[in-house]
Amino acid sequence: MENSRREFIKKAALGTAGVTIGGLAPGFSPKSYAKIMGANERLNLAIIGLGRRLGAYYDPIGRKDSNVELMYMCDVMKKQREAAVKKFAKYIDYTPKLENDVRKIIADKNVDALFIATPDHWHAPGTWMAAQGGKHVYVEKPCSHNPREGEILVEVQKKYGKVIQMGNQQRSAVESIDIINQIHSGAIGKAFKAVAFYASARGEVPHQKKAPVPDGLDWELWQGPAPHREYTSETWDYNWHWYGWNYGTAEAGNNATHELDVARWALQVEHPEFVSVEADKRYFKDDGWEVYDTMEATFRFPGNKIIQWDGNSRNGYKTFGSDRGTLIYGTEGTVYVDRNGYTLFNREGKKLKESKSTEEEAGTALGGGGGMTTRHVVNFFDAIRGKAKQASPINEGATSTLLCHLANIAYRTNKSFAVDTKNGHIKDDEAMKLWGRQYEKGWEPPKV
Repeated sequence: MENSRREFIKKAALGTAGVTIGGLAPGFSPKSYAKIMGANERLNLAIIGLGRRLGAYYDPIGRKDSNVELMYMCDVMKKQREAAVKKFAKYIDYTPKLENDVRKIIADKNVDALFIATPDHWHAPGTWMAAQGGKHVYVEKPCSHNPREGEILVEVQKKYGKVIQMGNQQRSAVESIDIINQIHSGAIGKAFKAVAFYASARGEVPHQKKAPVPDGLDWELWQGPAPHREYTSETWDYNWHWYGWNYGTAEAGNNATHELDVARWALQVEHPEFVSVEADKRYFKDDGWEVYDTMEATFRFPGNKIIQWDGNSRNGYKTFGSDRGTLIYGTEGTVYVDRNGYTLFNREGKKLKESKSTEEEAGTALGGGGGMTTRHVVNFFDAIRGKAKQASPINEGATSTLLCHLANIAYRTNKSFAVDTKNGHIKDDEAMKLWGRQYEKGWEPPKV
């Protein structure tokens, strides 16, 4: 039965690219498909990283119609494993296995798919290891720590044929899909500019200090593919986001990924032709925050289209009336869209249409989750089964994530630069040195 189930899932996934929502995978008649529903459709899952994002998975994994089993819960911190299994017990009537090392889970042939909710430096390596091991992957944003990793993920997906989906959940929002389709159909004329924004009032951050490794933390495995060093306090849990570039991707990778993805989706653009950035650390000048906390980035695309990013990590003033969202300007009107829905205006500024979501999705709250995430995860399950078209194939996720990396590189080099619109490569030798990264020995990327 297990071999039959896995063969069904394998064939279904191979047919996903050409399947429309509600369709059947190639090679299956309606009658034969019906016979192997149920047990053969069940997906065996593992969650890697049991921190703040865990709550986003309660609903999609716990609901009976998802027809999944959470086989493993994995984290390098003992107390997070123990806390997570207790939290999930409210949503499932069985107990997953607890594991420290993702490699052991990848080696288990009964596991079909992984959710990767680790720090950023683990996202791409965890994904390519899983794909090489025959697993489908739902990887949280950003899908990569650097531009080269995004390229690798696209190459790995093509080579192994697995469903890889980034957690850019607004791609599955009913209202967002609706208004983007309207924009593409000319609702605001020719869309030429998008302003993506984020505002949060993050506080002071402690300075890193050498300290004993916290009890129960596998610090070596936490570092994994990143170059290893001694442990410093306040690093492993969340502040790795702001402590340099070894593990995190600053606020661009942490949050701009979402809104820049919506902006690019609306304008129907791929790689920019020029990138410029103004960014700095503006607040709490003497605390431990090591990267910018304020950024304005401009991406110019072919066809005289522009995307701007207005990112404020430590100032919660709602410049555009909300803590996050995207404005899209067209020759005949404007659209405001966020996680709660959209508003459509004509060129004179008159409100023409408004649509608000009945589902809640977290905005700037840590962890997040909600109806939008549930839809995105269910879409991932259905894509694996060959029953739906992916809401966001990894090539889309990687292209949007690249904008974040380009902004970070412009900040790190203090340069504006031209970009090759064919592949996103930077036309500046110094900046291009940051296209990839150094890896700990034994954790190098695959050659694909």
